[in-house]
Amino acid sequence: MFDMMGMMGKMKEVQAKLKEAQDNLQYITVSAEAGAGLVKATVNGQRKLLKIEIDESLLNVNDREMVNDLVVAAVNNAMLTATERAQEEMKKHTSGLLPNIPGLDLGNFGL
Repeated sequence: MFDMMGMMGKMKEVQAKLKEAQDNLQYITVSAEAGAGLVKATVNGQRKLLKIEIDESLLNVNDREMVNDLVVAAVNNAMLTATERAQEEMKKHTSGLLPNIPGLDLGNFGL
């Protein structure tokens, strides 16, 4: 027999765990670099850019396009790494709460 009350309780537990995990994403910080470390970007698990560091040697360069490209590359690398770490964190917090259903995409929840 289908236990509707048990299912509702499980969903509330899943919601609480998801909220807790999402709230904790702000504490994950990752950095990535481009141009052999000339540009560094730091983002958090919520994919918010926290800091950009540009080596002084690039500030004297007349090739503005290269600096722009390095900043974009560093930020994109940091965002990718932050997304991967956030997904790992979400899975860790929700492990065992949801059944493994083929085709069920929980990507919008960070899973």
